[in-house]
Amino acid sequence: MAETLISPGVLARENDQSFVTAQPTVRGAAIIGPTTKGPVERPTLISSFSSYQNIFGGALESGSGQFTYLTSIAANQYFQNGGNSLLVTRVVSSSANWTSATSSLMPTGSKGTGAANTSPFVLETISQGDLMNSSGPSGSNNSLLSGSSDNFRWEIASVNSSSGVFSLLIRRGNDTQNNKVILENYNNISLDPFAPNYISRAIGDVSTTVITLDGSTYLQESGSHPNISSYVRVKQVNFPTPHYFNNDGSAKNEFTGSLPAAGSGSAQGVFGTGVGSNIMTGGANKFYEAIGLQTQGLIGTDYTDAIALLANQDDYQYNVIYAPGLLNSKHATQVTSLMNNAISRGDNIAVVDMVPYGAAISAVTTQVAGIDNSYTSTYWPWLQTVDPNTGMLVYIPASTFIPGIYAFTDASSDPWFAPAGITRGGMGQVVRAERKLTSGNRDTLYEANINPIATFPNQGVVVFGQKTLQKAASALDRINVRRLLITLKDYISQIADNLVFEQNTIATRNNFLTQVNPYLENVQQRQGLYAFKVVMDESNNTPDVIDRNELIGQLFLQPTKTAEFILLDFNVLPTGATFPS
Repeated sequence: MAETLISPGVLARENDQSFVTAQPTVRGAAIIGPTTKGPVERPTLISSFSSYQNIFGGALESGSGQFTYLTSIAANQYFQNGGNSLLVTRVVSSSANWTSATSSLMPTGSKGTGAANTSPFVLETISQGDLMNSSGPSGSNNSLLSGSSDNFRWEIASVNSSSGVFSLLIRRGNDTQNNKVILENYNNISLDPFAPNYISRAIGDVSTTVITLDGSTYLQESGSHPNISSYVRVKQVNFPTPHYFNNDGSAKNEFTGSLPAAGSGSAQGVFGTGVGSNIMTGGANKFYEAIGLQTQGLIGTDYTDAIALLANQDDYQYNVIYAPGLLNSKHATQVTSLMNNAISRGDNIAVVDMVPYGAAISAVTTQVAGIDNSYTSTYWPWLQTVDPNTGMLVYIPASTFIPGIYAFTDASSDPWFAPAGITRGGMGQVVRAERKLTSGNRDTLYEANINPIATFPNQGVVVFGQKTLQKAASALDRINVRRLLITLKDYISQIADNLVFEQNTIATRNNFLTQVNPYLENVQQRQGLYAFKVVMDESNNTPDVIDRNELIGQLFLQPTKTAEFILLDFNVLPTGATFPS
C-alpha cells in the first residue's frame, strides 16, 4: 500500500498499537568448574539445587578426606538466594581420557547360540568417569559393593513378546533388591526402529564432542534422537526388530527372541568401563584456601575449551558468568578469555577473582591495574563459610558468592539496583571475611575499582562496592548501570529479532515502538531510568537507509544513579537563630 500521496486523494493508514507486550526471557547465571560427576564440557541448564545434585553430584571423597568443589558451593548459594536457572559446564583434567560407563551383557531370551551372550542393546551413562562404574561383586540382598548414590544399575521388567515391548528401570547404584530406588522408568519400549516407542527415541542416543575449527569451539552431536533421560543414553542397538509384526498382526518369529529376558538386570544390572578420576595423581588436590596454580585437581588449561564453548551467544544465554577457582594472578589466560567473551557477547558480566588466599591489598590492586572492562567485576577479600558436606569452616574466593547476591537483587528488586549495601549485599551464609577492612582499606580498593567486602558490627559481612573494572569515569563504571544495559539490550534485541526480513514500512516500525516504549516506561516506573526516548521513524530511516535494507532505531537513555556517597551537614546554631527556609 502507498504511504504517501502524489496526486489529490485520501490515504488511509493503519497503525496497529494493540500489540501485547511480551515478557522478557529470564536469563540466569553460567558457572564453569569441576564437579564429582555429570556430562563433561556440555553446558547443562539446571533449575534447582536438587537437580544440580542429581546430575552433577555433591562431595568428593579422596584418600585425604571429603571435599566440596567450589562449583557445588556456588550453585547452592545461587539457588538459596533466589536464582532460577544455572548453566553448568563441568570441566575435568585433560590428562585423563574421560569416558562413560556402559551396560554389561543382557541375556536375550531365545536368541540363537551365537547371540546368546550378546546384548540386544547397550546403554552408557551420560556422566563420565570411573565414579560411574557399578560393576563388581554383589553383596546380600543383591546389593552392589561398587554401587553408590552417584552411579546406576538397570532392570528389565514386563516383557511382552506378543506386543514386542518391555520396560526398562534405571535404578540407583546403591539400592537393593528389596529396597529399589528407581530414578527413571521407561514403559512399553520397543526395539523396532519404525515404532514411536523405539528405545533410542524413548531414551535418547545423542553424544557430543568438543570441536575447535575455524577459530570457534562448538559441540558436534552424533546420534539421531535427543536425550530424554537425565542419566543414560542408548549407545547401540544390536538386535533391532524392524516391522515387528506380520501383516496379520502377529509377531515375527525371528524377532521375538531379540527382546531382553524378563527380570534380567534385577540381580546386578551394572555399568562399567568408565574412565577418569577426579583425584589428581602425583599430589593432593588443592582445595579452599590452598588453591593456587593447581586448583581443585585442575590446571588453568583444563578450563580453556569450556570458556570457548560459552562464547557462543546463539546456543547459550546467561547474564553473569563465573569460574570460582580461577585466579587472574595464576590463570591469567583463562580469566582474560572469560572477560573478553563478556565484552564480545555484550550480554553478561564476568565475576572474577584476582589473587589467592592470604594476599596483600597491594597484590590485588596490581592485578587489576592492566584491566579496563565494564563487563567485569571483582571483589575482595576471600570469605569463610561452612562446607555444606563436611561441616568444616573453609575459606573460598569471593566470586563463589557474588552471583548469588546478583540473584537476590533480581528477585527482591531489579537488575538495575545496586547489588551491594546492607539491604541487598548482606552475606548471611558467610561466617567472616579473610580480614576486616578498615575505611582506608576500602578506599584503596574502591579507588582501584575493586569492590570491598566489609565487616560491620551487628551487620556482619556485606558487599560494599559496585564498580566494574572500567577505568574511565562514566555511568558504565557501575554494576547497576551495566546490568541495566544488559537487561534492556537483551529484551529489545529479542523484539528486533522478530523484525528481521519483515517489510521496512511504517507498520513494522510501529510494531517495534509499541512494544519497546511500554517496556521502557515500566522500567522507568521501577526506578531504572530517569528518562528515555526511542526514535525509529523517517528521520533516521531515510530512503537511502531503506535502500540498503537497513532499519535503524535509536534509544536515548538516562540511567538512574545510586547514592554511594551520602554527605550529611550538621549545622549547630546559637539559641534564637532562625532556621533557613
